[in-house]
Amino acid sequence: MESGLETVCRICGLDVGEVRFDEHGLALFVICGCCGTESGVGDDTVAQARLLRDRWLDAQAVWFDPGTRPAEWELQGQLHKIPSRWR
Repeated sequence: MESGLETVCRICGLDVGEVRFDEHGLALFVICGCCGTESGVGDDTVAQARLLRDRWLDAQAVWFDPGTRPAEWELQGQLHKIPSRWR
């Protein structure tokens, strides 16, 4: 997170540099190409983020937009990118 801007998905850890929450913590309602979560919709608390993450993982971590999945994608590596505050 730079300058208070959040670019990492709180659910799956995807970071393509797109701002999801501004410097004031306000959601910009960006849909994650990996888990399909829209920033600001159900990811407002750690408990909500964990619930959405568990649901996504239970569904086999299927990509919402498979065309954007990098060839070298690795689930555990991406999950480690989730900011510790949201784990």
